[in-house]
Amino acid sequence: APALSKAKLFDGSTIPATVRFSDSTGVPNLPDGSALANPHGMAIKFHLPNGEEVDMVTNSLKFFPVLNGADFRDLFLAVAASPPDAPKPTKFEQFVAAHPTVATSAATVATPGSFAEEEYHGIDAFVFINKSGDRQPVRYLIKPERVVHLDPAEAAKRAPNFLVDELPERVKRAAVTFHLAVQLAAPSDSTKDPSQPWPDDRKVVELGTLTIDKTVADSAAAEKSLLFLPGQLTDGIEPSDDPLIDVRDAAYPVSFSRRN
Repeated sequence: APALSKAKLFDGSTIPATVRFSDSTGVPNLPDGSALANPHGMAIKFHLPNGEEVDMVTNSLKFFPVLNGADFRDLFLAVAASPPDAPKPTKFEQFVAAHPTVATSAATVATPGSFAEEEYHGIDAFVFINKSGDRQPVRYLIKPERVVHLDPAEAAKRAPNFLVDELPERVKRAAVTFHLAVQLAAPSDSTKDPSQPWPDDRKVVELGTLTIDKTVADSAAAEKSLLFLPGQLTDGIEPSDDPLIDVRDAAYPVSFSRRN
């Protein structure tokens, strides 16, 4: 890690972190096993010794459904304009036909057996800078000890909050570990299109181990005060030209302000 970035986060020391797991959509009564709860998210806030915070916002999509914020807005508008009784082809179906990455992105996710048994991806590209000034575009990859995905029929049978309820019980038995890694971009790889995955043969470098050894007493209350911003970085990590970083940094505070 220090060969790639001069960030304090990667100097080999132990850095405390706060981790939040989530279902998609933010709808509080959506069952964890619903297909609509995919992709699941893992957001991490690292607390550096100097008081700085560094955020990583990842989810189980291997790449994003669309290129930019404008297309993402139009995707949601198409969903809203496509109720069950909408004439065919619906606005959503028309959008998907015009944006094939929506379907291919959605095909990369499934319901995990546990939040601890899912692989999480940083869909945006960032740039690592080392002490020599070398610059390397990367995408984050957070790997569990093992990945377990449920069949949709099995997932539908699970209790509504099975993922949220299972993790604290798991942590009571033993710490949960993830491997924090990055995929390195080649010079020919685009850093500004999150809907395009980099080839599988690109080098993956492990940066460290993330250990979750305790949970908060009242997660529902604690999470309301947490705001994770992909662009909240530190010296040694910079945003790339990926347009979604700024879009997410602008949108998430709006969501945060509307919590009750």
